[in-house]
Amino acid sequence: MTEENSLGLFDAFGIELEYMIVDAETLDVRPISDQALTEAAGELTGEVELGSISWSNELALHVLELKVTEPVSDLAQVTLDFQQSIAHANGILGRFGARLLPTAMHPWMNPDREMKLWPHDYSPVYEAFNRIFNCRGHGWANLQSTHWNLPFRNEQEFAKLHAAIRLILPLLPGLAASSPIFDGRVQGPLDCRLEVYRKNSAKIPSITGQVVPEAVYTEADYEREIYQRMYRDIAAEDPDGRLQHIWLNARGAIARFDRGAIEIRVLDIQECPQADIAIGSLMVAALQAMCNEQWTSFPEQAVAPTEDLAALFRDAIITGPSTMVPRAISKHFGQQSQLTIGQLWQALFTQLQTVSPLLSPAIADSLQPIFSQGTLSQRILASIGDDPTQSDLHRTYSHVARCLSDGIAFSN
Repeated sequence: MTEENSLGLFDAFGIELEYMIVDAETLDVRPISDQALTEAAGELTGEVELGSISWSNELALHVLELKVTEPVSDLAQVTLDFQQSIAHANGILGRFGARLLPTAMHPWMNPDREMKLWPHDYSPVYEAFNRIFNCRGHGWANLQSTHWNLPFRNEQEFAKLHAAIRLILPLLPGLAASSPIFDGRVQGPLDCRLEVYRKNSAKIPSITGQVVPEAVYTEADYEREIYQRMYRDIAAEDPDGRLQHIWLNARGAIARFDRGAIEIRVLDIQECPQADIAIGSLMVAALQAMCNEQWTSFPEQAVAPTEDLAALFRDAIITGPSTMVPRAISKHFGQQSQLTIGQLWQALFTQLQTVSPLLSPAIADSLQPIFSQGTLSQRILASIGDDPTQSDLHRTYSHVARCLSDGIAFSN
């Protein structure tokens, strides 16, 4: 990094929310994001700025991404902005008999039959992914998430932030899992999106790694250990170099030195923006305390073994908040006793609420359904039972869709 970035640690945030487009009545996926973007922009485009919130396409034609146009620091205002943008999107989609649906996986989509790639301006890149990895699978076609981009001003700040993020990633499924169902049935893991996501690039393992990124703390090391290894490994499948760019990196957190930020990608999308922002606020408050070395020093955080973090991450995908956290990891969050992920998050909230301005009373209220009733996955499962019928799924996910429209928490 030859010069300092304008934004430093926790100055502002880039936030992206991905939603499915579905039929307003049947809730079947509707691959019409290009039509929605055309209606919003007045012309065919892959991205349109609509004030503080912009819309853009994704690889799958049934997904619409809403994102802040510029990094934001006022998380209360951005919650309102996202909710207003959802109303706008649903208004446009209503003209096509469609609406937005939250949660991180469609419960009964058949990707082999229903997957349609974005066919317009960026399509050669998507076609290359499809040729190499076959995107007609749940790990490419059926997954929606929340991304948080956290800035760093220089390499020292990058190192602190990357060390803290590596430690927190395994805990996030225990807070944000919202994908217990696909192919029309309960699958077992609470976070099925991450279970299929971590395997979607298995043909070239270095693209995803262990999802938890390697312990690298300089731009030069990151370039050598991650980017160049990916480019070498994919070269035979991508002879024209179409995919040899930094966005090929599919780890759960990716360093974007071009924009001076780390993008966290393991959070499942929730039932409404206030839940996404509340989860992100607690995550950021914990990261801020870690970067301030509140519980352990940076050198201690930096040497946490990737294999141990990845093992916890894989367990958390399955059992979510009931997953036990090894003391060697929980000590970095100020906890010395044996705790589950759910207990650890509640302990962090209790400790940080009194000192972090991010954890306002409104954020506390938005986190209460998670603390009292479980992750969105657990609340969905409580609503439908272990062996749901199609009618059960439609009833519950119609309720979840109304929560998005109304901006309220889902409660069974």
